[in-house]
Amino acid sequence: MRPVTSILLINGHQPFPTSPGKLNEAFCDRARVHFEAEGATVRQVRTAQPWDLEHEVESQLWADLIFLQFPLNSMGLPWSLKRYLDEVYTAGMDGRLARGDGRTRKDPSRQYGSGGKLQGKSYMLSVTLNAPRAAFDDPAQTLFAGRSLDELLAPVHINFAFFALSPLPTFAAHDVSKAPQIEADFDRFDAHLKAHASGFGS
Repeated sequence: MRPVTSILLINGHQPFPTSPGKLNEAFCDRARVHFEAEGATVRQVRTAQPWDLEHEVESQLWADLIFLQFPLNSMGLPWSLKRYLDEVYTAGMDGRLARGDGRTRKDPSRQYGSGGKLQGKSYMLSVTLNAPRAAFDDPAQTLFAGRSLDELLAPVHINFAFFALSPLPTFAAHDVSKAPQIEADFDRFDAHLKAHASGFGS
């Protein structure tokens, strides 16, 4: 994997009256500061604001690392982030981001999902959520029944795998509504970036 010099920073927060997005914006700001201190060039996009489709496809090709910051909404992605991924990656199916699903009419037996063209690039998810850490990875918890956060986010990970992107460890700030520990979360976030998104591949 080549050294990381180009970062696409995606703020996927969808504003609501009770959730204007200050926390996710703060995490994005910290990520930008970290990456720029590492000498990387950072492009930013907010999916809740207007963005240009062709520019975003080009940014996917340009970036060494795609960093996504978002809250967990209805156990999944905020709708504006889902729209961004749907539109950008669908446009990129023209051969820029993927050669279809990897199969051909002449050889439909080839493995599905093997057509991605973003090899050598990585992505990282950073998630804020109301659920406490104890709600995950515990079979005694009735809602998630032992599932991890990454299992809950499996469709997101599979989408990126389809385009041949490699995952970096997910960061999560739990319990941000009922029992927030924001300063501790910021410290963990800084340490997470230093451990998992500093000079990898160099």
